[in-house]
Amino acid sequence: MRVTVSATEGTEGARRMTGDTTGVEGRLLTRAQRINSALVVDRRLGEGAFAEVYRVRHHILGWQALKLFKHVASLEATSRLFDEARILSTLGHPNIIRVFDAGTVQTSEGMRGYITMEYVAGGSLQRLVASHSGAVPVHEATAVLRQAAEGLAVAHERPHPIVHRDLSLANVLITYDESGLRVKVSDFGLAKETDPGTMAASAQGTVAYMPPEVLRRGTGYSCAGDVWALGTIAYFLLTDHFPYNGGDPVQSFSLERFSRPLLPPSSFNDGVGPELDLLVVDMLRVDPAERPASAREVAERAEALRPAAGVRPPPDAAAAVERSVAEQVRAAIELSRTPGRLADAANQLEEAVSRHPPLRERHMARLMTWRRGVVM
Repeated sequence: MRVTVSATEGTEGARRMTGDTTGVEGRLLTRAQRINSALVVDRRLGEGAFAEVYRVRHHILGWQALKLFKHVASLEATSRLFDEARILSTLGHPNIIRVFDAGTVQTSEGMRGYITMEYVAGGSLQRLVASHSGAVPVHEATAVLRQAAEGLAVAHERPHPIVHRDLSLANVLITYDESGLRVKVSDFGLAKETDPGTMAASAQGTVAYMPPEVLRRGTGYSCAGDVWALGTIAYFLLTDHFPYNGGDPVQSFSLERFSRPLLPPSSFNDGVGPELDLLVVDMLRVDPAERPASAREVAERAEALRPAAGVRPPPDAAAAVERSVAEQVRAAIELSRTPGRLADAANQLEEAVSRHPPLRERHMARLMTWRRGVVM
């Protein structure tokens, strides 16, 4: 079994959360490098085990994200790298990242393949967790769960279901549009159509989010496995803990941990109501047959919780971060007054509010108005 662990943790993850990629060596593309006649590199956003991600500007469409594959192998392997683009091009949904183009570009280490896709200024769930310094407010965690499940349902409901196989905090992105919080499931690089006979795909992905049936057998990643991974994400957002983790670092990722009863999210967070508690626990049943039958069922149960989701004030941020974010907001407002730069100003404001939760209520109306093309 091949297990990939997200390389966005630690120092590089912190750089990506803040948008700071200075001092990072070995990047394959440079600032202002031209990808083709339409695309120019702006800055690197981060990297994983297989790819670097850059923000690029399209001369007509504006900001996009470019995923650049770090390694080159056989022609067959290179073709497989574009599976993500092919899959995403067939899954049109507001909660799935959009893909625009795919091709090759000359890098510092030779020709490499790339995919361009929707740029999400708010960053990943890692940034959302970091901005709260602990558990995410229940209403936000519930919205993330519902919308991510709605995106996954589109993939799961195909005649031959597509399973993601690599859901994690790092590859669920958030943005803010005229309707408010918007979740985008990304990084379908390990996604694969299930075998029509077994309805299962091979086991790949990030170990912390892998279901027990995959860890035990090394095979059999199904839609139920994606439900487990999404349940792991929801549990972490609500508790700041991974499920089935008894606090022993040695046993944190061992199969033995699944023999212990799962503590419900409300054990760590008294803001979690009984219905949400039960939904997350059901998603994390050790027996896949006992989990919700589909991502659609998860989305429907989460939707039913929306009116009851409580709102709690977010925690205070550090004074240094607050000053930095305030300056970023002022710069965004100034930029909004420049003709033709409103979309850039909205992206800059979105980055600011994603770093500092207390600003969200204050600036959300402004952000949603800017997204509609109106300057306040």
